Amino acid sequence: MRTLVAAIVLLATAGAANAAEINALITTAMEAAIAELTPPFERDTGNTLHVSYGPSGGIARRFAGGEPADVIVIDSGKLGELVAQGKVLHGLTDVARTGIAICVRKGAPKPDVSTPEALKRALLAAKSIGHTDPAGGGITADHIMKMFDRLGIAAEVSPKVKLASGGPNGRVSVLVSSGEAEIGLQEVSELMTNPDVEVIGMLPPELQRITVFAAGITTSAKQPVAARALIDYLTTPAALAIYKTKGLAL
Repeated sequence: MRTLVAAIVLLATAGAANAAEINALITTAMEAAIAELTPPFERDTGNTLHVSYGPSGGIARRFAGGEPADVIVIDSGKLGELVAQGKVLHGLTDVARTGIAICVRKGAPKPDVSTPEALKRALLAAKSIGHTDPAGGGITADHIMKMFDRLGIAAEVSPKVKLASGGPNGRVSVLVSSGEAEIGLQEVSELMTNPDVEVIGMLPPELQRITVFAAGITTSAKQPVAARALIDYLTTPAALAIYKTKGLAL
């Protein structure tokens, strides 16, 4: 019996010794999925995950400015820039993808946005339009503003634009649900987290921007092995099933 107890204590001690605290910087677009994946990951691995969210561009700037992290999950283009700077290891892993959608306040009229011409009419008719603030590091803002130009409506809609700062406390969907913006454009995975808005469609294919989110281990990681375990977990079939419910597996 004493031998059995000693073995149990030894295993528990070894497990505690091998457990790691992982610091991760992750795009807000994946927050809902990560929140659902974190408990089983921690339970299965014994590791603890600490996550800070934000727009992809904002996260890249924060990390380049000295904020510590073991693993980063953001837009693959922004993450590639950190690789080029020698701040993230080569060998990135694609984990999820999403596209830009259009939303209105729940219960509000739903204009047709199925074609470029229909979307153009809807944007011109809207009293206010919400999208991310490019200054906050949101990766959709530049594309949306170029889309306004492409549709030939930039001059008409620019005065109606309401900007969201990005991140957990600055969402486009909140501009819409609060009534500050009549219509909002943002990655569908972010819009889906707000029950007070309704997604009325994706941008038409010819106007769409698909974002691929990739994960990478930082060159300054204190827990590189645990960081790799997290990345592997984010690519499992169980994770993919959750992504499909969160607008992250188009």
